[in-house]
Amino acid sequence: MRIVAGLLALLVWAGAADAQTAKIETSLGTITVVLDAQHAPKTVANFVAYAKEGHFDGTCVYRVVPGFVIQMGSYDAGGDARPTHATIPLESANGLRNVRGTLAMARGDDPDSADAEFFINLSDNSDALDPKPGDAPNTTGYAVFGRVTGGMDTVDKIAASVLNGGKGPFPDAAPAFPVVITKVTVGP
Repeated sequence: MRIVAGLLALLVWAGAADAQTAKIETSLGTITVVLDAQHAPKTVANFVAYAKEGHFDGTCVYRVVPGFVIQMGSYDAGGDARPTHATIPLESANGLRNVRGTLAMARGDDPDSADAEFFINLSDNSDALDPKPGDAPNTTGYAVFGRVTGGMDTVDKIAASVLNGGKGPFPDAAPAFPVVITKVTVGP
C-alpha cells in the first residue's frame, strides 16, 4: 500500500506546473527542493517571502528526530528565535503526502498556526502527519509544500547528527554541533 501511495505522490508532483525551486545551503551541504504552489499556494508564498527576506539565513536545524524529521526555520545557534510574520492557514488537504524527502510546515495545536518553521520528512510519515480520514479539510495534518530533488545525502547527514545540543525549543533534539542554514534562495 505504501508503494502505491508513493507512486501516486510522484504523479501528483509530476503534474505540478507552477513549481519553483529553492536551494537550502547548510554547513553540511546543499539541499535542492521543488516547491508546489499549485497544491499549496499560500504555504509556498509564505516560504518564498521568508527566503527572499533572508529570514532563514544564519538560522540552524534545531530539531532532529532520526527516522522521522529534521526541522528548521527561525532559531539561531544560541537557541534564540527570530520574529515571524502572521500565521498562515493550513493547506493539508492538498493531495500531497508526508513521505520521505517532502517539506511540510510545522505548526502548533491550532491548525492555522504555521509561520516560518518547516521540516523535511526522513521517512514515510503519512500515518502520523497527513490529514485524518473523515476530518474536515485543513483541520488536521501538516501541509506538504515541496520535496527534495537533490541533497538527500545532506538531509541524511543532518539526521545522523549527535544530539542533546541543549538549545532552542527542542533542546534534547538539537544537534550538539549546530547545523547552520547559511542561505536559502528561490528561483523559477
